[in-house]
Parts: sequence; structure tokens; C-alpha cells
Amino acid sequence: MTPFQKLEESYAEVADLAHSISLLSWDQQTQMPPRGAEARGNQIATLEGILHERLTAPALGDLLDQANSAPDQTDRQRAWLREFEFSRARKMTLPGSLVKELALETSRAFGVWSQARKKSDFALFAPNLGRIVELKKQEAECYGYEKTPWNALVPDYERGLTADSITTLFAPLRDATTRLLDRILGSKQIDTSFLNQKWDTGIQREFGLRVARDLGYDMASGRQDIAAHPFCTTIGHGDVRITTRYSESRLLDALLGTIHEAGHAMYEQGLPESDARSPLFDAPGLGVHESQSRFWEIRIAHSRPFWSHYLPTLKQYFPGQLDGVDDEAFYRAANKVEPTLIRVEADEVCYNLHVIIRFELEVRIFNGELSVADLPAAWNDLYKRYLGIDVPNDAQGCLQDVHWAYGSFGYFPTYTVGNIYCAMLTEKMQADIPTMWDDCAAGRFDAILGWLRQNIHRHGKRFGAVELIEQATGHKVSCDALIRHLEGKYSEIY
Repeated sequence: MTPFQKLEESYAEVADLAHSISLLSWDQQTQMPPRGAEARGNQIATLEGILHERLTAPALGDLLDQANSAPDQTDRQRAWLREFEFSRARKMTLPGSLVKELALETSRAFGVWSQARKKSDFALFAPNLGRIVELKKQEAECYGYEKTPWNALVPDYERGLTADSITTLFAPLRDATTRLLDRILGSKQIDTSFLNQKWDTGIQREFGLRVARDLGYDMASGRQDIAAHPFCTTIGHGDVRITTRYSESRLLDALLGTIHEAGHAMYEQGLPESDARSPLFDAPGLGVHESQSRFWEIRIAHSRPFWSHYLPTLKQYFPGQLDGVDDEAFYRAANKVEPTLIRVEADEVCYNLHVIIRFELEVRIFNGELSVADLPAAWNDLYKRYLGIDVPNDAQGCLQDVHWAYGSFGYFPTYTVGNIYCAMLTEKMQADIPTMWDDCAAGRFDAILGWLRQNIHRHGKRFGAVELIEQATGHKVSCDALIRHLEGKYSEIY
């Protein structure tokens, strides 16, 4: 057996442990009784410890050195070794004491954040957040960085990007979006009153699952459950699960949430079986993953052809509730633009501004330009400048997201990076599949999913994110395609 084959065998056990943790975490959020929380925490912590030991074992380092020096490596082997080496190096660089302190601090911070949000009092959470920031700066020092500590953190989510490159990427989008938003707000607003009804949640579930199956989500390799926060998780090849939540008063929320998570799941279901239990069995970055979920949620499920096909079916599921509503009225209602305080409720035009605000604040905090104590005022100022709205309290302001309580600095930009990738991929897909929108209007999605399988899914982590997108589209990464889409679509609607 060669050193590389031995590495593959060892890593397969690491992957099994990671997916077992995913299964326990899925159960924790969907099925576990409340009194099981303490035992579940111990179980996950035990497996995390074993996983860390396996991944950082000295014997794997020796095998890695031998495999890297072997002649005649295949492209797949080089990619495999690159990805394994990166994940192992990230684990080994941090001292155990720092890892433990971060875990304890973020565990404490989640509870404090929950209380602070309920009371809408950032001051309660500020000491915890300040400590997390200091620990993440220590983490950055361990990794090493250029210009700003923030640059050392973003590779956990999107490698190859820096604060400067993201700023350059986002700035034209931010400026174009604020100009477009000003024009929209000066136009006649769209009537969505027909959506203000009670919508049976059981029927919502049936309809949402029908659509997910139509799009290509394989229920023989997945399932849907209810959770407080919608998510997608992979338990292993052939087992990719999604969750959603329902509200009687918000018809589109659960449907679009189901489609969004199905987009993530279809990506995972499209990864090559040959890469299962290997470091290549994943997306090369969260931005690429988000491009898939946003494609199905925004570009497909917010389109005219989609609603020309599905509105008659929706009316059958909810007889009498949408009488007199045609597909044009429904399409426009689904695409209403209105600045709101909450990121996860934002429309397509405003959403990226929510993300850009968080990115700019993170960088300022890690550059020492903004103190944690001054975060609420800075947050409120940017919401007024970019979205034109006043933030009434901390709960609807800087306490609305849990990411910082978990120490997830560098994560937020991937949402907008995903939208940028999505726009580029959609333009290329439209050129490659001339019947794309006719297919959508007929409820045929095989060619669309097939294009994504061929150009994105089958590659796993063989290429970096930027390389993959540029290879698939033939263009350098920029926000130009997204700006063209937003300005074209919403200038026509409004």
C-alpha cells in the first residue's frame, strides 16, 4: 500500500467521525428531547476530541510528507493532498489552550447573546463579544496574516479572498444597489395584500416538497424536517437532509426556505461518489455553496416562468385563496422591494447591503478602528446610510445575528460572494441553454440541474472557488453580472 493509499484509509475514518457529529447535530436540532441536551453536548465533545486527535496525529504528518514527495501524482491526488494539508495545518497551528478557551467562551456567549437579544440590550453581550474578538485576534496571530488580522480568519470560509479584494469586489455593487434602491423607493409600490391570509402549514409542506422534488432534490437520498433555523446537512454520500420552518402568515417564507436548502442539498447530492470520505467531498468555499442555493431560490423561484408554471398548482393546493390573482401579480409580489431591519427577511435588492454592512464593521473592529462598545452606533449609522432606515433597538440591530457569538468572523461576506457567483453562472447557463426559461415555464429542470452538475458539482474541491467559477463562466470574478441582473430586472418591475 502506498503512502497516499494509507492516507486515504486514515482520512476515511476522520470523515466518518465528522459525519457522525453531523448526524448528532442534526438530531439535536430536529428530534432530540430537551432533556437530552447535556448528554448530547458530551457526546459531540468526545467525538470532536477524537476527530482532532486523528487529524493531527504525527503518523499522518509522516504519510503526508511521503505522499507529497511521490513522483507521478495525478491531478486528483494533488488536489486531495492540498486540501488535507490545509485542514490539518489549520488544526495544528492553534494551541490546545486557545481552542479550549474559544470553545468555552463561545458556549457562554451564546447564552448571554440570547438573553441580550430578548432584552434588546447590547451592553449585556459586549464583554463576551469583546473577549471573543481578542481570542480571534490571538488565533489570527497563530495563523499569520498581512495587513489585518481579519485576513487570517476568512480562509476558514472562503480561501483566496482578503479584506482588500472583497472591498474592491463589493464597492461597485454597494454603490449601484443604493442608487437602484433610491429609484425603486421613488416608484409606485407593489400590492401584496392578497398574501395577508392564513396558509395551512401542512399544505405548505406538501407543496414545498413537491417543488423540491421537481427541481431535482432526491428524496431517496434525503429528507426534510422542521427546525428553528433552516439548514442542510450531509450525513454521508446518499444522505443529505434539509430542514425548514413554517408560519401560517407568511406563505413564501417556508417555500423559498425549502428551495434554498434544497439548492444546497442538490449540490451535495451531486458530489462524486468516488470522493466520498475524502477531503474533496465538499464545495471549495461557502460562496460557491451559497451560489447554488441562491440560484434555485432567487433566480429560479423568483422568476416569471417559475410562477407561470406553479401558480395554477398553488391555487389547487389552496383553493379559493388566490382567486383573481394572475401569475404576473404573484411574480411582482414575490419580488417586492422594501428595506427592512432583518437580514434574513431582506429582498433580493437589499440583501447584499445587509451583508456589506456586517463585513465593513468586522474589518473595522479587527483593524482597531472600531471598539466593540461602539458597535451599535456604527451599525445604526450604516443602516441609515445604505438602507435609509432607523434602527429602533439592539434586538433588531446588531444583536439580530448569532454568528459573532459563535466567533464566525469572516463568514458574512460569503453570502454576497455567493450572489456574485450565482449571477455569473446564470449568465453563462442562459447562453449555453437557449431553452432555459422555456424549460422552467414547463416545469422541466433536468437540463438546468445537469449544467450545474457538469460545471460545478462534479468537481468538488478539485479547484479553488475563484478558479472553479472562472473556469465555468470564462470570466474573471466581478460583480458586473449581478449589477446587470438587478438593474435589468427591477427597472422593469418598477
